[in-house]
Parts: sequence; structure tokens; C-alpha cells
Amino acid sequence: MEFFREFPPQAGQIVLVLFLSFLIGLEREEHKAAGNGYGFGGVRTFPLIGLIGYALAVVSGPQLLPLTVGFVAVSGFLWLSYWHKLTQAAMAGATTEVSGMATFLVGALVCYGHLWTATALCVASLLLLDLKTALENLAQRIDAWEIRTFAKFLFLSAVVLPILPNQPFGVFRINPFKTWLVVVAISAISYASYVLQKLTKGQGGIVLTALLGGAYSSTATTVALARQSKSEEQPHLFSGGILMACGVMYLRLLILVTLFSRPLAILLWPPFLVLAAGAAVAGWLWTRRCDRKTPALASATGAKNPLELTAALLFGLLFLVILVATQLVIHSFGNNGVYTLAALVGVSDINPFVLSMTQAAGTLTPVQVAAAGITIAAASNNVVNGLYAFSLGSRKTGAYSLALLVALAAAGLASLLWVLR
Repeated sequence: MEFFREFPPQAGQIVLVLFLSFLIGLEREEHKAAGNGYGFGGVRTFPLIGLIGYALAVVSGPQLLPLTVGFVAVSGFLWLSYWHKLTQAAMAGATTEVSGMATFLVGALVCYGHLWTATALCVASLLLLDLKTALENLAQRIDAWEIRTFAKFLFLSAVVLPILPNQPFGVFRINPFKTWLVVVAISAISYASYVLQKLTKGQGGIVLTALLGGAYSSTATTVALARQSKSEEQPHLFSGGILMACGVMYLRLLILVTLFSRPLAILLWPPFLVLAAGAAVAGWLWTRRCDRKTPALASATGAKNPLELTAALLFGLLFLVILVATQLVIHSFGNNGVYTLAALVGVSDINPFVLSMTQAAGTLTPVQVAAAGITIAAASNNVVNGLYAFSLGSRKTGAYSLALLVALAAAGLASLLWVLR
């Protein structure tokens, strides 16, 4: 131990700079060996760049001018390398040269004590460099209009959301910040499912489609699978998939409730987890039953980008309408009014009602009543989905789906014994 204490603290920093820079250089060395043309730097050059960044940071101290001049000088040297690369090929990437600039910054960050930031920068650089093919393939699979839509939504959520007033206004105590936060939350969850559906398109078959589609919208998935069942004589496969999609709905509701009301989530987690798991297992076992033809390999759910601004604004408006209606019902009809409204909203998107219950739980109405309202709304929505499948699907698929979803709704209503205990 005394031996190690003799070392200055800078020794550990230099070792860390060498290690992190060496990792980036090693990745670039392998890339250079795989190519046929000119390649800049490798396992020696990049550690040297990192050490230059570290040394200049030591010399600069709190004055950043020498460090900035050194960074510009190294960047100019890297630009010469890129210019030489352009003279040999019309299309040349600048990834290696930019990696050199990042390595310089790693050395400087370590000197200033930002060890976590330096390590994170190194790891992120390695991932971006190593995942080149996967990232380029991903970019080709994403439409340009979807990127623009995501950029618009990011502006509204990351720029507009923070400046909205976080306080209630008016008779109905409408909070602009919480209202838009609800829109952001539901859109983010739906978008995650939407992206997974895009990435797995044509893979995984009906079962995977049902699981991912249920996280996006159980109703949209039910309608899509029911319509497809008319051209496929596989009633067990499609009806089982519809049951699984409606079971995943309970997981989506749990996530939303957890985000906005912890007491409500604590009450709903046990029954909703049981319902989701039971529907998933029962649906999967039902799909294993023999049908006449080979199971279909894929299915389109008809999901649309949930980050469309029009869809987000319409959801926000619908949430406000349901929020106001919920307050009026609570004040006018009490608990029975909440249960009646819950049964009625099942014919459409129940997310606005569920989120309105998270706002009312513990204030306007007891937590148990709010949890019961959400449970009834989910059961009502399952029955409506069963009716959709019965009217839009093949005869057997519709009959099986209706029976399975009515059973799931009955199980959901039975869980009221737990919720209202």
C-alpha cells in the first residue's frame, strides 16, 4: 500500500486516458485493416491524441485558451487527413477524424476530473463506430416524414412543455403542464410500440404482432387481425392473438397509472398483472391449437405514427373533455356515476378516462373508486373489442374472440373484489 501511495494522483488519470484512447484506436485499427484505402490512425495515434488533450488541459489549468488552441491545431491536422482521403475517393467518411477530436476531449475531461463523462463519451463513440452497419440500415428503414414528425413532437415536448404553467386554472382546475405531460406520456408509449412494429415487420408472426399491437392499441390490433382472419382459415391463431393483444392493454394501463398516481398503481398492479399474464398465456395456448392451414407469418396492424401532431392535439383535447366530464359526473352522481361513465367510455379509447382517474384519485374521489372505474372501463373495452371481432372477422374467429374477451372482461370485473376490498 505504501508503494502505491508514492504515485502522484495524475498517474491514475494518465492510465485512464491511455486505456480509453486505446479502445477507440483499437476499433479504428480493425476498421482500417478491413478497408482497402487510406486510413488514419490506430492503436498508437489515438492514445497519443488523448495524451495531447490531457497534457494541454494540465498546462491550461482554469484558462481554456491554450486548450482551445490545441484543439483547433489537432482538428486542423485531422482535416488534412480527411482532405487527403477525399483526393483518393469521391465519397469519404469523416468518422475516423471526428473520433480523433473526441479522443482529444476524452483526455481533457479526465484531467478536469470528469471521469464519468469521459468514460461515457468513449463508450458512446465505440458503440456508434461499431454499429455502423446496423445504424445505416435503421436509417434506411425510417421514412423521412417520420423523422420530421418526431422532430416536431420533440419540440413540443422538450421545448414547449417546460414553459407551460404548472398550476390549475378555472373552475375545473385544469393544469396545462399536466395536460400536455399526459399527451407526451401516452404518445411515447405508443410510439415505442409503433417503432418495434416497424422494425419487426414481416417477422415473428401473429403472436408478436398481437403483443406489440396491444401496447399500441388493443382496439386497432383487434380490428386489423379480425379483418385479416377473413382471408385466413385460422380461427384459433387469430382469436388467440386478439386475446393476447387485449391482455397487453392491462400492462399499458399499469405503466400510465404508475407514471401519474402511485397509490392507484399500488392498488391495480396485482390484479392487472394477473389479468395480463393470464390473457397472454391463455392466448398463446389457444394459438397452438390446430387449424387447417399453416399459420400466417405476419400481420399488419394498420398502426399510424402516434407522434403526428394532429393525433397528439386531438388526444389532448379528448383528455380535457373526459377530465371535465369526469369531474361533473363525480360531483353530480358520485361513485355510481363514475362506474357508469367507465362502462360508456369502453366503446372508444379508454386512455383519456384512465388518465383522468389518475388526476381524480385521492382528491375528487377515493382511490378505490378510481381503480374500480379503470377496471370497469378496461372490461367494457374488452367486450367492445369482442364485438368488433365478431362483426369484422370470419365466423369462427369472431365467435372465439367474443367468447374469450367476454371471459377476460368477466375476470376483470371479478378483480373488483380485490380493488374494493
